[in-house]
Amino acid sequence: MAELPCAEPPPRCSGRFTISTLLAAEEAAGCEGTQLSGSSLCTRTFGYNTVDVVPAYEHYANSRGVGEAGRGRPSLADLHSILKPEPGHHLRVPLPDPQRSNGLPDTEEGAGEPSSAPAPEPVRFGWVKGVMIRCMLNIWGVILYLRLPWITAQAGIALTWLIILMSVTVTTITGLSISAISTNGKVKSGGTYFLISRSLGPELGGSIGLIFAFANAVAVAMHTVGFAETVRDLLQEHDSLIVDPTNDIRIIGVLTVTVLLGISLAGMEWEAKAQILFFLVILVSFINYLVGTVIPASAEKQAKGFFSYRADIFAQNFVPDWRGPEGSFFGLFSIFFPSATGILAGANISGDLKDPAVAIPKGTLMAIFWTTVSYLVLSATIGACVLRDASGSLNDSVAVGSPGCEGLGCSYGWNFTDCAQQQSCRYGLSNYYQSMSMVSGFGPLITAGIFGATLSSALACLVSAPKVFQCLCKDQLYPLIGFFGKGYGKNSEPIRGYMLTYVIAIGFILIAELNAIAPIISNFFLCSYALINFSCFHASITNSPGWRPSFRYYSKWSALFGATVSVVIMFLLTWWAALIAFGIVVFLLGYVLYKKPDINWGSSMQASSYNLALSYSVGLSEVDEHIKNYRPQCLVLTGPPNFRPALVDFVGTFTKNLSLMICGHVLIGPRKQKVPEARQASDGHTRWLLKRKIKAFYTNVLAEDLRSGVQMLLQAAGLGKMRPNIVALGYKRDWQAAAPQSLEDYVGILHDAFDFKHGVCLLRLREGLSVSRVPQAHTNPAFGAAEHPDGNGTGSRAAPGTGIVDPEQQASTIFQSQQGKKTIDIYWLFDDGGLTLLIPYLLGRKKRWGKCKIRVFVGGQINRMDEERKAIVSLLSKFRLGFHEVHVLPDINQQPRPEHIRRFEELIAPFRLNDGFKDEAAVNELRQGCPWKISDDEAHRHRAKSLRQVRLNEILLDYSRDAALIAITLPIGRKGRCPSSLYMAWLETLSQDLRPPVLLIRGNQENVLTFYCQ
Repeated sequence: MAELPCAEPPPRCSGRFTISTLLAAEEAAGCEGTQLSGSSLCTRTFGYNTVDVVPAYEHYANSRGVGEAGRGRPSLADLHSILKPEPGHHLRVPLPDPQRSNGLPDTEEGAGEPSSAPAPEPVRFGWVKGVMIRCMLNIWGVILYLRLPWITAQAGIALTWLIILMSVTVTTITGLSISAISTNGKVKSGGTYFLISRSLGPELGGSIGLIFAFANAVAVAMHTVGFAETVRDLLQEHDSLIVDPTNDIRIIGVLTVTVLLGISLAGMEWEAKAQILFFLVILVSFINYLVGTVIPASAEKQAKGFFSYRADIFAQNFVPDWRGPEGSFFGLFSIFFPSATGILAGANISGDLKDPAVAIPKGTLMAIFWTTVSYLVLSATIGACVLRDASGSLNDSVAVGSPGCEGLGCSYGWNFTDCAQQQSCRYGLSNYYQSMSMVSGFGPLITAGIFGATLSSALACLVSAPKVFQCLCKDQLYPLIGFFGKGYGKNSEPIRGYMLTYVIAIGFILIAELNAIAPIISNFFLCSYALINFSCFHASITNSPGWRPSFRYYSKWSALFGATVSVVIMFLLTWWAALIAFGIVVFLLGYVLYKKPDINWGSSMQASSYNLALSYSVGLSEVDEHIKNYRPQCLVLTGPPNFRPALVDFVGTFTKNLSLMICGHVLIGPRKQKVPEARQASDGHTRWLLKRKIKAFYTNVLAEDLRSGVQMLLQAAGLGKMRPNIVALGYKRDWQAAAPQSLEDYVGILHDAFDFKHGVCLLRLREGLSVSRVPQAHTNPAFGAAEHPDGNGTGSRAAPGTGIVDPEQQASTIFQSQQGKKTIDIYWLFDDGGLTLLIPYLLGRKKRWGKCKIRVFVGGQINRMDEERKAIVSLLSKFRLGFHEVHVLPDINQQPRPEHIRRFEELIAPFRLNDGFKDEAAVNELRQGCPWKISDDEAHRHRAKSLRQVRLNEILLDYSRDAALIAITLPIGRKGRCPSSLYMAWLETLSQDLRPPVLLIRGNQENVLTFYCQ
């Protein structure tokens, strides 16, 4: 019905289909009156009328622009079902713009109404201004100016380059992983937290988001203190301290971070302008340094070890010269590595980028490249110009070749032998941290570069922390932080987050001693690197069809290598800080796992779970079953699970964390009406099971009647070896008053279960199992009580305010409470393979049933009681079930009391055929149309078995009146020989008048217990 030939549309149709065209293809009357579920377009797309629409952006976008008319694709029902006109309804569907055949919107989120006032455009940055410059400024820091020359002196140019390249390898791999993740779908605000949480899920993403935001907030204080210390040193040189050295750091730091906060609050545009200014200052300082290296050295600079470019100086500084406690390769690596970090600064403002999928990969990788070049050039140039040791004294000049002069300085007319031997030299690469300033053409420009590096890094962290924290607050993974998620202005600036970051930074600035906290901050950033790389690896290894990054230059194995190396570096830097970082991550991870937030981001963890489940399920199918690995896998005929909570709770108790449980629901009725209900029911009932903490699946089938639906479930439920082997259902309490056919179906279900070689567990509660008329705490949101007739439950509800507990309500939670020091009584009357023993044993292992004592009752003869008891005790001990209390019932074969026999006769009297012992042909003719009727011959033939049930009920009342549970072997009625009414009379007689729950169990006559070890 979706496509109809229409050589030439009628004038009134204007190229659109009509209802009459769809239904009869005889006449056209316009598009009015068509009701489509998705407001589908009815356009003449390919030369004929069709409900189908061409591919369009709007069909895949999560949200539409304000005021945009809904233009969804038609539903499957619109395409293949008959469309019925609604009288008086006229659908007005917007026609597509012929100029936009590709379906792309005018703007990213669609155009708004022309009449509405245009919203102010937020500030968006490209890859240069938004990512590359920001990352370069965050990577460059004080270490570049003050420590890289010293590292070059210690490790030599060769090993310094190796340290730089090793550090850059980690950051480059991380950059490639960021690029892959950020191009696998639309990236919103939240930066690192958004990338990790949407890839690995809220558990790891939330923990990293919180500590990453905190690390950035503290990093603001670290960089600000670095700036304040430099200013303090300048003030000391000129004897202009404000108060004292420590308090000067606090005063300058607080003033500085306040100014940075003002720049941030002014908006991202002003912050970007400030970052460009800092960038230019640093570039000028670099140029100033490079110019200084080629200017001929003055005598004063030569005294400090600078001789411009010399090959022999380069050769001497090419090899290492380890000095001091930090003089080792990994010691210097741990000092340098933090200067290579900062590559996440661009990704952290992902919400402020024009196109994050382009800007983040391009900007981040270019920033890594140019900063690496700058590190390598600086190390090589300063190593080729400056000696390791110099005195700085002009009096140390000597004639070239003077005797007693040792070292490379002698060839240039300087004797640094004394201070080098005594290790008292104040200048040179190994001793003077300000070597770059000394080499440069104009020293104050290097100081300006230090200012620019520290302030730009502080500003970048001051912006990153609130942006990441805002996204975390909006996701509401942790309590008490939602207040900080509110955004203001056209860029949704997290002003509250800025203030929180400012307070944290002020607090750590006032401490003025960050040496203890600095390693933890570095480890927090490395944690982020490790998880970003692991996210990329994990998403790749799961082979999820949803992992389709447009950035192709990455490898899952290099990402795994990057994650591993990041963890190793954490312990190389500071092992105790790494342990603290891991401890915090595990604690936050545990909190989110415990809370189980109701969110679904399509993480790679979900894909991995699917892969593991699929792999193990297929692997399980390749293994033959063994009795030792038998598990009771239950198909529970619950109907709507929330209508029989006691049955669900009971089966869920012994299958939880042990075996499979499937709640089966047969939907009976017109298929057209029940199909939508089935879809809605599945999600609603699954949520109910999760809320009740039942580890089970829910499945429903549509069928003409209950029995055929159960037959479908018996054959189709499960997967591979994970298929039900037990059918669990409730006892039909209303069998005497119910329609006779429903009685036939109920008993027929038991026969079907045995036909398919399933065991059967039938549970009876005194109050009944169905609570469909009782308001529940865990009501399925997809259904109201009025939508389902009361199945089996009977009983009345207490009047409000009477204080009387409704028996049905009490029954719904009977298996959720502690069972106390009662008994579980097992009546193992017939050998069914051991299922009658196994299920009570599994119950006894659970906490709620742990205090119950298990008793086993078996039939026996009075003259052989001791022998039979010893035989059963010996058998049970071989099974290792721990059942030690065994009772033999010698009076099981006694005649029941006359009044109980009379009650049984009265029970079956309405179902008697009273045929007068006629032959089988005559009986079948009389019973035609009512097969549940009991003939006189059948009543006589089964009299002994009937009296056995009467006698067993008397025994149960005598021995197990106060038990927590009675488990008894289910009697079997032979199919075609025992009428359903007689069989139900046996079950009724056996379990009537008993206060404890009664579980009638019958295995499939195959062993489920063994005492062999192979």
